[in-house]
Amino acid sequence: MIRTRDAESDDAAGIANVHVETWRSTYAGVLPDDYLVGLSVPRHAALWSHWLNDTAADHRLYVAAAPAGDIVGFASCGRLRERKQFHGKGRIGEIYALYVLPDFQGRGLGRALLMQSFAGLSESAHDSAILWVLAANPSRFFYEAMGGRQVGGRKEKFAGTKVAELAYGWDSLVVNQDRP
Repeated sequence: MIRTRDAESDDAAGIANVHVETWRSTYAGVLPDDYLVGLSVPRHAALWSHWLNDTAADHRLYVAAAPAGDIVGFASCGRLRERKQFHGKGRIGEIYALYVLPDFQGRGLGRALLMQSFAGLSESAHDSAILWVLAANPSRFFYEAMGGRQVGGRKEKFAGTKVAELAYGWDSLVVNQDRP
């Protein structure tokens, strides 16, 4: 049985593996191949290790772990990074990342990680949330199925190419968990 839990400092390599593998599979044909091929698990592990050990930061990180301890998904959340676009809309938190390895998708892990992120944001006195996703990411429909609605959009230059991003928002962190 796979369970979700707070990430621990020794999870950095597993989180990095999920990060790199999901980006390579999800963004093939969307982001430049040389960028995706150049993604490095050791480099990302160092970044996630720093993130996990930054006790002064206002963020949370959760993992979906298989019984043997392998990390198969993760989510990170915290305070809203870009306040300008959503100014005056309450205490909004942000889901920074939510990724599940392709072989483990469709098992409820994304939902469990999203719900755990909402609970963490609520504990941090947030009352709503947003999440930015590339418009070309087919997983964006998962956020709609989970009650998210499009609340913004932007074009960003990333990895040498221009990409469209959509913001999905939840007015309440209490979500009907019976959704698919």
